[in-house]
Amino acid sequence: MSLGTIALVVLVLILVGVLPTWPHSRSWGYAPGGTVGFVLIILLILVLLGKI
Repeated sequence: MSLGTIALVVLVLILVGVLPTWPHSRSWGYAPGGTVGFVLIILLILVLLGKI
């Protein structure tokens, strides 16, 4: 597996993990989703530039 594929799988798992559907994560607000979105934008830029 390439680094890009591994990063994509990890990112999808993180996206599922930050969804506020479980009782313990309802008070987190938008912080986890915003952080994951920021990481996704950085990863997308790196993929488009050919660094990953």
